[in-house]
Amino acid sequence: MSTAEPTPATAQIPVINVSQIDIETADRLVDAAATFGFIFVELESTNIDYNSVQHMFQLSKKFFSSPRAEKEKCAISENNKGWSSMLSETLDPENQSRGDFKEALNFGEFKDGHAQQPLPDSLVADESTLNDFFTSCHNLCVRLLQLFAMGLKIDEEAGGKDWFSSRHDQSGPSGSILRLLHYPIIPSDANYVPGKDIRAGAHSDYGSITLLFQRPGQEGLEILSKGWQPVPVHPESVDTSRPPPILVNIGDLLSYWTGGYLRSTVHRVVVPPTASISGEDRYSMAFFCHPVDTALLVPVPSTFLQERGKKRGAMEAESQGKIITAAEHLKGRLAATYGWKK
Repeated sequence: MSTAEPTPATAQIPVINVSQIDIETADRLVDAAATFGFIFVELESTNIDYNSVQHMFQLSKKFFSSPRAEKEKCAISENNKGWSSMLSETLDPENQSRGDFKEALNFGEFKDGHAQQPLPDSLVADESTLNDFFTSCHNLCVRLLQLFAMGLKIDEEAGGKDWFSSRHDQSGPSGSILRLLHYPIIPSDANYVPGKDIRAGAHSDYGSITLLFQRPGQEGLEILSKGWQPVPVHPESVDTSRPPPILVNIGDLLSYWTGGYLRSTVHRVVVPPTASISGEDRYSMAFFCHPVDTALLVPVPSTFLQERGKKRGAMEAESQGKIITAAEHLKGRLAATYGWKK
């Protein structure tokens, strides 16, 4: 008799067209975010072109295939910008005996089209492409934040649909990051132990919302919802001949602002059970959208939320006189991830 565990059911995450900023779209987004914490957004309904996504993946592969010495020239620092090497990041420090089996390259905000950090030699000539993609991701996040504000019925006199987006207006520095991710084939001498070692440990995201771009056939993402559930690159309702939709998830700040009404769902990246450890490299890209550093984490002014009795997060902090800024929140989360002193 087989003792193998049954394959968990695939997460049934809604796919939403966001071409219109209207109340119907807003309500669907908020309902999905409150239920799952994740939403698929049709790529064709956004301002981001699939050719641009594919070009970015080409640049990602070019960088990660470059010599280690070149990568080390732009090693990550406490501003969260630069290259992080294999095993250097531990997203679930309480349950991991060693770091994540991945490497990443973080780009912070661009100013007047130029990076505010050292660029690796392999990408210097592509600065404008990186800037354009960063800007496109930020603009999509602004659209989504406006829809979330509409769906949460934020009071018009307090800012209405612009309550979130006005705090993400690029008027000052923020923690927003465009991250290129590479999950290499696990080397045979790594003593990789499935169930103990992991490509990206269980975590929630630190910012407001995250955009995730994935490549066809490169599964591995799982969300914690009645157990761990795999998330497809192509949900069943999207034909595989179409570009993969963008996966959007709620981060800690949007959950905190709304008293937990919008879910910042825990997720991780594993080697899929259908793939061998020595399978192919996995590449993905994430845009972590953060408000400006000085944004205060105060309760969202919404009777919609008040009627639902949501009093956690910012609401509890305000009652205790413990209001913090977005920058203070991010600094604490990064310190735990990288082992930096707070």
